[in-house]
Order: sequence, then C-alpha cells, then structure tokens
Amino acid sequence: MGSILRATAALCVLALPAQAFEKLYFEVAGGGELKDDLKSASLLVAAENEGVTDRAELLAAARADYARIAGALYAEGHFGGIVNILIDGREAANIPPLRPPPRIDTISVRVRPGPTFRFSALSIAPLAPRTELPEGFRTGQPARSGIVRDAARESIDAWRQVGYAKAEIADQTVIAQHDEDRLAVDIDLAPGPRVTFGNLILRGSDAVRPERLRAIAGLPTGEIYDPDEVEAAAKRLRRTQVFSSVAVTEAETLSPGDRLDIIAALSAFEPRRIGFGAEISTVDGLTLSGFWLHRNLLGGAERLRFEGEVSGLGGGTGGPDYKLGARFERPATFSAKNTLFLETTLERLDEPDYLSTVGFVGAGIQRIVNDEITFSYGLAYRFSRVEDDLGERDYSMLLAPLEGTFDNREEPLDATDGFYVNLGLQPFVGVNDQTGDGARLVYDARSYLSFGAEDRVTLAGRIQGGSIFGAELREVPNEFRFYSGGGGTVRGQDYQSLGVRMNGTETGGGSFVGVSAELRARVTEKIGVVAFADYGTVGFDSFPDSDSPDHAGAGLGARYLTPIGPIRLDVAAPIGGDGEGVEVYIGIGQAF
Repeated sequence: MGSILRATAALCVLALPAQAFEKLYFEVAGGGELKDDLKSASLLVAAENEGVTDRAELLAAARADYARIAGALYAEGHFGGIVNILIDGREAANIPPLRPPPRIDTISVRVRPGPTFRFSALSIAPLAPRTELPEGFRTGQPARSGIVRDAARESIDAWRQVGYAKAEIADQTVIAQHDEDRLAVDIDLAPGPRVTFGNLILRGSDAVRPERLRAIAGLPTGEIYDPDEVEAAAKRLRRTQVFSSVAVTEAETLSPGDRLDIIAALSAFEPRRIGFGAEISTVDGLTLSGFWLHRNLLGGAERLRFEGEVSGLGGGTGGPDYKLGARFERPATFSAKNTLFLETTLERLDEPDYLSTVGFVGAGIQRIVNDEITFSYGLAYRFSRVEDDLGERDYSMLLAPLEGTFDNREEPLDATDGFYVNLGLQPFVGVNDQTGDGARLVYDARSYLSFGAEDRVTLAGRIQGGSIFGAELREVPNEFRFYSGGGGTVRGQDYQSLGVRMNGTETGGGSFVGVSAELRARVTEKIGVVAFADYGTVGFDSFPDSDSPDHAGAGLGARYLTPIGPIRLDVAAPIGGDGEGVEVYIGIGQAF
C-alpha cells in the first residue's frame, strides 16, 4: 500500500505453559478495540491459546506477525505504525529462521499504531453506469485498506453486471503521505469487451444426458453475459440433487466473437436413496415414515419417490392412519425454472369423529422464481368415502390447486430470523350430487426475531388458518374441514378436540385461525429452552366469529441441537376450562 513499516519496538507477550516458554506480552499504545483487532490477527496469540511450545514454531509465528499486524493496522487506517516483536529481548526479525534460540522464556509484542490516515485524492476510472462505491470511500474519511479493496471490487462487479465479464484492474497507485497523515488512491480499470454467453462445457459426471443438463442449467447462450445467470445455473444443477458436487466457473479466455464459455464440473451421487423418520407425542401418538427415492430415473435428472407413513399409533387420535404416495418430478419442463410433477396418494384416516378413505391423483408445475419465492399450479382429482355419525357418503371432486411460498429463513428447522409465508388455494368442482362447488384456502405465516448477546434469544410467532368458500359444510369431505388441537395447532389440547356441531354431531368447521408464540433461548451451544403459548378457534362458516368455540394451551420445552436440527421436547397443558392433564411432544426441528 505504499506505506513504511518500521520494526523496532515490542508489542505483546504471550504466556505458553510448557518447557521454558512462560509468557506473551501484547501491548498496543492506546489499547481499545484496535488492540483486540491486532490480537485477532496475531499467530503468536493463536499459538498461546493452543499451547504451542516448539521454539521453531514460535519463531515462525513471530516473524509472520510483522506482516499480519501491519495488515491489521492498514485495515484501520494506520499506515505509519511501528511493530516490535522481541524474543527474550532480541528482535524476532533479526533471528535466523533456521537457528531458533536454545530456549524461549518471554515474547513481547509492542505496537505503536501512529495516527489515523485519511483519504486525500481518490480516483477509480472508468466506472460503469450506476456504480455504487462504498460510503467510506470519500475524501476526508479514515483511509481503511478494506474500503479501498471494497471500492475496487464494487467497480469490477459493476462492469461485470453489464456484460464486461473480464473487467480487471489495469493499474493502481496507493501513496501514504506520512507528513500529512493522508492516503492517495488512484486505480485504473480495464473493462475489456462486452461479452455474450458461449457454450456450457460439461466435465466429470456423465450420469445425466448432456442435453438435459444444458436444459436444466438454462444458460442463455448468445445473450449478454450476466453473473447472476451463472449463479442461477449452478443452483438449478444443485437442486436436482443428482450431484454431490457442482462447480460452475468461467473460462479463462474468450472464444472468437467475444463469447464466454461456462464450465460445469459435476460429481454424481448414487442414484438411489432410502430414509426413515419417527415422531412421538402423548396426544398424537407415534408416527413412523419412510421413503425410497431414485434421483435420476430416466437419465434426465428425473426423481421418483415412494413414501409411506403410519401415524396415530397409541395416541388419542382415534386409530392408526395410513398413507401411501408416489411422486414423479422432471426438472426443466417448458422452462429451466419449472419442474413438472405427477403425484398420487392413498390414505385411510381413522380420526376421532370420522373414518375416511381418500384417493388423490394430480399433475402440475412448480416454478422457482428465485431463492425465496416458489409457486405451483395444477389439476387434480380427489375421491373420499367418509363414515361418521351421520352415515356414509362419497365425495368426488376436480381441483385446480394453486400454492405460493415466500421463505427467507436461513435454517428452516431452527430459524432465528426471517419470514415464512405459505398460501394455498384449491378451487374445486363436485362431480357427484353429494359434493359442492367452491374453494378451500389455507395460510401459514411465521416470523422470527433474535436479540441479546450473540442473538441467543429468539422470539417466534405464527398465525395459521383456513376457510371454505362457496360450498356448504356438508358438501365437502370431513378431511377438508378444519379442526384444532394437537401438536400442529394447539399443544396441550387433545388432537382435533375442537370443531363445530352439525345436526347434533361433532365435526370439523368451515374455518380455523390459530396463533402461536415461542420464546427460545440458547443456554449452551447444544442446549436450548422454550416457553410457548398456542390459541385456536374454529368457525362453522367461512370466518370464525365471536360465538365460535376456542381453546388455548401453553408449556415449556427443551431443545438439544444436532447437525440435522434440534431435537424437540415440549410439555404442554391446557389453559382455561378446556382439556385436562399434560401432553408431551417429541420430534426433530422446532415446532414452527
């Protein structure tokens, strides 16, 4: 950076417990946060923390620390600092690296940072349109080296965003004016030619046919280069889950006509996978699930998944429920952003108020708009045979499901910030006399806010619900109706214990609203505790009113953090006159 670093004093002393080495001293004139930054950069401090006592290692760390500490000083705008590192009184820089002293008792590191330099003359040119330089890159501001690097990087990125993929720094001059405590910066950029996308060159795995890989990547060959398109292509290849490794890079040189080839280096997983899961609560009982997956069924990254689930074993949910399902997915159908899906399920639901056999078959498109937004649409047929206190009925309907999701959480199983919103609308048409026409709406919104030291406390909130429009309650199958109670709605209340009465019989309602709040705190790196409260209400019509029945529950929980998500233990009790006793819930992942 054009500055002068004078190594003549001593900076710190480090106490290493073993052999002859006794202590490390680390002194910084002025102290404060700067001292913490310098110690963080020091290999000697790291060696002390790790208990290093080898003389050669300590000498090597000391000699390397001159440059590391100088770099940390530059990062804070100190370009005239003096660094001394003394090993038993001898300057470490003067000790031959291959002839360490016979013993080391103390090491002293002393830093005089000198004044904070400020920017004087600043120049970066030529700049691309709409280039945004860092706020601190202004005349008179502290001359931190990181600001200079950021300004250069932002300038290069701005050129790349408008198609100049090979933009680079042609020349740079950085002059420290020690007599004025000023820093002058002059950076010349070379944008190079504006380029277009060339070919996608595939290397490594041949598990997926090349034409399908190019369709999935969706690289816009022949169009103006855009770095976001390169990143999007890499993400689409990863989302197939066919590859254990995906590396997408740009070719070193341009092809004729200023075309830039993109290289995808791929390594494939084994195509088949199986998995199992379990969850238990004193209300919902034991749930066992499993699946078989083929990731590359036809050689075009198609996915075929069979899954089965048995739930309600030993719980208060009526009886065991059974579910079998299959789903086929084909990425890059009609568009690189689209995935075609075909699915079918067969269920037997033995619930407290009814017994239902359900068959479903559907097809549709899932579109990933970006990293946060996904939506899907399709057509489906659903058949239900229901038995309850009102008798046996058959429901048959055609549906046009629509669903959209916004999710910017970093860790869905253990979110600490961000939002999750899911909306689902299923317009339906009855194809027999017992089934009405209408629509079913469901929604689920969650928010997370963390605070305190290291964000160890998280406040999580959730509102969920649904409504049936158009059709009367008796014109939709019981499993389409809404209930409250249990682990997914109101903990502490019996499973599906809240509904409405129709013709003197308990059944699900035409609407539901549920609200949940949790206060989560990490006690250690592995252990967390939770306090929570849930509320739910079910209405007969499309919206609950003041006369709609409601209930609530609250409790405490513990979390044990694992690499696959927190193991959850919740103990809940009802609030108010509804329900009795205490319910226990165990699973993987936070409740929401």
